[in-house]
Amino acid sequence: MALNCAALPPTLIESELFGHEEGAFTGAGKKRQGRFELAHGGTLFLDEVARIPLETQVKILRVVEYGSFERVGGSRQVQVEVRIIGATNADLPEQARKGNFLQDLLDRLSFEVLFIPPLRERREDILLLTNYFASRMALELGLEEVPDFSDEAEQVLLSHPWPGNVRELKNVVERAIYQAHSATIDRIVLDPFEAPFDICYERDPFSREVEAEPSTMPPPGSLFEGKSYSEAEAEFEVGILLAALERARYNQRQAADLLKMSYHQFRWLYRKHRKAIEAQVPPQGHE
Repeated sequence: MALNCAALPPTLIESELFGHEEGAFTGAGKKRQGRFELAHGGTLFLDEVARIPLETQVKILRVVEYGSFERVGGSRQVQVEVRIIGATNADLPEQARKGNFLQDLLDRLSFEVLFIPPLRERREDILLLTNYFASRMALELGLEEVPDFSDEAEQVLLSHPWPGNVRELKNVVERAIYQAHSATIDRIVLDPFEAPFDICYERDPFSREVEAEPSTMPPPGSLFEGKSYSEAEAEFEVGILLAALERARYNQRQAADLLKMSYHQFRWLYRKHRKAIEAQVPPQGHE
């Protein structure tokens, strides 16, 4: 039996785990067994175990210690024999030190601790998972054949750091299969929000705090000497962009992060002043 503890509100997790008696609360029209009873003699998998409320953790600890519990609204002891497996991406020892997770329960659950490496640390799994997700998506779409990934597409998949791990890979592969128009997939879209044209999501691209190297900025007074407002404004924007690019070693995404801007905001400004910027940027810094 499995339960995703993050998918339920805290008020329902206890009832879902331990069941309830008839009339225990509004809507409890009949007695209901919980996951512990249903998993008797087997295994109960608790995903996102760090999300379990403290009061429910106390009751789980009693099951671990004594193999018994009471249903919500009941007084009779229910005996079970269940193996518990928990999973989380949280630092449980740190959560216990902060008082968000019972130390006693952590001690009992940590009989065996397994660390699953992130996808970037097991790149030999990437193409295996890619083919698996591609086959499933092709079946779901009713395709007669599963499209192949070109060598270039596979290289993109293998070189990406996958901060979202397997879930991110699954989304990328399914999107590629859905959008495929031939038997071979040559292009992989890693970021579906990267627009193919100039776009600015905010009317004022300088509405956020700006960080830049002050040494590359012109003195404030010099901006307006013999220039119109629009010329001074353009020079000011170019100076900020150049400072951020130099600091980010001409990586535009990192430069956008330094300026507290979205990548699309940065690209909008970059294209606006492309000629002025590229006249002052080394050739290797051009996109």
